[in-house]
Amino acid sequence: MATYGFCAGLNLTKTLSRMAALIKRPLFGGAITAITPSNLIDASELRQIPDNQEVLLYPDSSVSIIVEILQKVDPTDLKDAIKFHFDSLAYDNSAVSKTVNDIDIVPNERGDATPPAAVLSGVQEVPKFNRGIPDEVHVFMALYRVELKNIDLVVTFNVPTRSEDGGAVSAEGLATARVHFDTFVRSLQIVDFSLFA
Repeated sequence: MATYGFCAGLNLTKTLSRMAALIKRPLFGGAITAITPSNLIDASELRQIPDNQEVLLYPDSSVSIIVEILQKVDPTDLKDAIKFHFDSLAYDNSAVSKTVNDIDIVPNERGDATPPAAVLSGVQEVPKFNRGIPDEVHVFMALYRVELKNIDLVVTFNVPTRSEDGGAVSAEGLATARVHFDTFVRSLQIVDFSLFA
């Protein structure tokens, strides 16, 4: 499970750019596509990223998007499964607190084979670099369960709203990240299921 904090320490502004055009972005070599802001940075250009992940960074904050191909977890109910992934992320982040605000199901209304998504909104308090005050990170998460391949495709938007590194976003930035998340989730399409072979 990926953790929060890819841009920690960079000198960044505190709001998300709403002016960036939206594009249909290929992920995993085009096997998956989703609509995102055009100005996102592919983290693989900055550091090594595991083969089961795609990581995108906002250029003007510490907001990150992580798309992961994971082994299907035990809970069969999608809402329980996404809660499991959220709890795993909190564990990986060494979060000192975690709160789930809501969980819902977003149907695929396009008619293609992409499964519906369970979506979760929550908050984690994540200690960073031995600082006294943990970062407050809003987590927007989506789970697409690919039953025939025993795969959980997990999308995570990490949106810091309190951070000592200067990468936190304002309330307006949080709202913009939520809109970007909703657009990403509703537009995500699995084009080539052989990705999960």
